[in-house]
Amino acid sequence: MAAQCSGLLDPALAAFITSRISVQIAACDGRGPATLVRGLGCRVSDDLRTVTVLMPRSQALPVLAAIEANGRVAAVFSEPETHRTVQLKGVDARVEAATAEDEAGLLPYAAAMAARLAPFRVPEIYARTLFSGSADDLVAVSFTPSQGFGQTPGPRAGMPLADGKP
Repeated sequence: MAAQCSGLLDPALAAFITSRISVQIAACDGRGPATLVRGLGCRVSDDLRTVTVLMPRSQALPVLAAIEANGRVAAVFSEPETHRTVQLKGVDARVEAATAEDEAGLLPYAAAMAARLAPFRVPEIYARTLFSGSADDLVAVSFTPSQGFGQTPGPRAGMPLADGKP
């Protein structure tokens, strides 16, 4: 079935954010500063309506608590080689169990990030450790993007996405 464009996401943006790039997710419960955790990958629903970010539960407890408090979330996706960066925000985030497919993607994600960082002389063992997680600690946060911004350094940084392009 062909993907349909829904809201902020189009096939090109969905392909970018799921291309095993750096992912960070932030949330705030409204009573204190925002909290942030490094993601371990991302998936997008077939209808391009929902983004799901994967993360280690043990490192994400403050983020998960804030999401459960109000559903607001911001996720940043950045390609290390080019610094192309996109931020997506949502107001309906929810914590979900990771799937078997999510768990199977952990090692390929860590390997891809290690390969992306190799030209910058980041030791492979460091990168694999930084971007690894265990299946029994993996949790998912899903949300409908309601806002999107190009965050690539340059004159358009911070500008709203236009047709999924920063």
